[in-house]
Amino acid sequence: MSFSALSSYAVPAGYALFVWWFSTGVVIYLDNLPRRTHRWSMLGATVVLAVALHGLHAGRTDATPSGAYIAFTYGLLVWGWQEMSFFMGFLTGPVREPCPADCVGWHRFTRAVQICLYHELATVVSAAAVIAATAHGANQVGMWTYMVLWLMRLSAKLNVFLGVRNLSEEFIPEHLAFIRSFLRHRPMNALFPFSVTIPTIIAVLLVQRIAAPDTDAVTVVGQTLIAVLLILAIIEHWLLVLPLPATALWNWSVRARQQRRAAADAALAVGQSLRSGRFWEAGFPAHVPRLARVAVPASNHTAIGGDP
Repeated sequence: MSFSALSSYAVPAGYALFVWWFSTGVVIYLDNLPRRTHRWSMLGATVVLAVALHGLHAGRTDATPSGAYIAFTYGLLVWGWQEMSFFMGFLTGPVREPCPADCVGWHRFTRAVQICLYHELATVVSAAAVIAATAHGANQVGMWTYMVLWLMRLSAKLNVFLGVRNLSEEFIPEHLAFIRSFLRHRPMNALFPFSVTIPTIIAVLLVQRIAAPDTDAVTVVGQTLIAVLLILAIIEHWLLVLPLPATALWNWSVRARQQRRAAADAALAVGQSLRSGRFWEAGFPAHVPRLARVAVPASNHTAIGGDP
């Protein structure tokens, strides 16, 4: 295989991999910023959503390799709005409470649906909007991008509800902590084999189609983008049950929340020192004799909030 032929597969595959990884990290990062920033992030995302839907409609007849890349990106941006609206808490559901301990079976499932009902309805509306925007067009890459993300994420939600080894709870923002009570730790569940087998068969068929000698360049780019996205979603499913640190891929995106937690812990420690009257000891090196540390008059302890 020549270098040019190889690059015709490698470039769209690399693009799909990078955009998927980076866009996921950006969404996680924005979700974990302070709550006061969320309305502005969501406002910006809504503008991007409108641009993406318009771009999908305008480029529906652009049956070129560049048109496939653009449509793929727009499809990801539409899905990114869905993810942000849920994890920022704007579109969740009528139930925002932890799952009761005695809630099992069908009742547990109906309550789980109610914590994300508005989000699921929004994904259906967005799917209809994407289909309408790309209707009667030769370029359907954006539509299939959204469909793969939507259906595979729905599959992942069902699997974490039924039970998997790795729940990736680190990515759930604190204001959605109640969601963790609906997740279940199990080695595997009965749905999982179907969740990976069916998409794998589809991915193999896509790869065979891409590798066929009579496939044109536009189809190679478009279907490679979709195939890589599907393969990544399949890998994400496997990471739910394998003993691997999947969250390490996006540790950089949750660093803001970790820094806020560290600052909050430090403030709590100072507050406890103030209340206990031991504030003046906190800043002394270990080698300073204890008598020197307690030489501060007791009145000073009282003045800053310590016990008299």
